[in-house]
Amino acid sequence: MQEADVIQSLAALAQEARLRVFRALVVAGQDGLTPGAVAEQLGIAPNTLSFHLKELTRAGLVSQERQGRNLIYRASFATMNDLLAYLTENCCQGAACATDEATAACKC
Repeated sequence: MQEADVIQSLAALAQEARLRVFRALVVAGQDGLTPGAVAEQLGIAPNTLSFHLKELTRAGLVSQERQGRNLIYRASFATMNDLLAYLTENCCQGAACATDEATAACKC
């Protein structure tokens, strides 16, 4: 992951509503959520949610897929994992920081 991509991802997540949306999509997993489901679950107005989803998509943290009349949004686990790898690349002077249990808990 390039530094510019990291900055764009972190900037997208540095806003309360977008962070909440991203986390909701992470919890939803590969099934994803429709914008209506996200708006209802988080209590965000649809027009505001549209703006936040656009920003998360632009940063590569979220993807969208059309299924019939619905848009399905999903967290991009590959981008999320790349971001985490970048942030922890030189952690602990090059030694592994995560325990086996923490790594095994994430099925991303």
